[in-house]
Amino acid sequence: MAGVAVAVAVAVLASSASAHVEVSADKTQAGASDATVSFTAESESTTAGIVSLRVVLPAGIAPADVTWLSGPTGWSLTRATDGYTVAGPAVRTGKDAVYRVKITKLPSDASILAFKTLQTYSDGHIDRWIEIPSPGAAAPDNPAPVLTLAPASAPASSSSIAASTSAPSTPGPSDPASAPSDVAHAGDTGSSAGLWIAGLVVLVLAAVAGGVVLQRRQSGGRRRADQL
Repeated sequence: MAGVAVAVAVAVLASSASAHVEVSADKTQAGASDATVSFTAESESTTAGIVSLRVVLPAGIAPADVTWLSGPTGWSLTRATDGYTVAGPAVRTGKDAVYRVKITKLPSDASILAFKTLQTYSDGHIDRWIEIPSPGAAAPDNPAPVLTLAPASAPASSSSIAASTSAPSTPGPSDPASAPSDVAHAGDTGSSAGLWIAGLVVLVLAAVAGGVVLQRRQSGGRRRADQL
């Protein structure tokens, strides 16, 4: 009989130590929006059912950011100043309480989110899942449900943006940088054409003047001949 009693005691202690609240989410990146977060509160009682779960929210999440999605029949969510409580009719003895909420936005500067939970049974017993595990340390006896987050996407740095906007461009065929040589060349062509035109005008004027002088000389000769 003593051996049986010890075996039962060990089984009860093992069950109690292994029972806890688990958390998971469909989005686990820091800064994610509209994440659906699921909680499973494991039952460790053989005589009473779970009636409520009181949650203290981690820093960066406000109670107003949490919206009820689903849970045990008849359960609902009530917000508090530091978190919320989901409660309702007692879940069947020995059955886990599973519920889901939506969080508007996860903190962008966090790597873990601990949701400290008080699990209450219909007989008044409370399990306190409030201890936050430490890296490299032994697992606590009453661990809080912890959600691990991946780093948020890093925005483009201001230095890289400045480099991309200030990088000099290579002048192309239509680049204004190539305009001065083209303009100078066009100016040279225009000057040459002007000189040719001016010279041609001078020649025409000279020819006209020469014709007038010749005509006058011929007229004067005729007059002298008539006088003789």
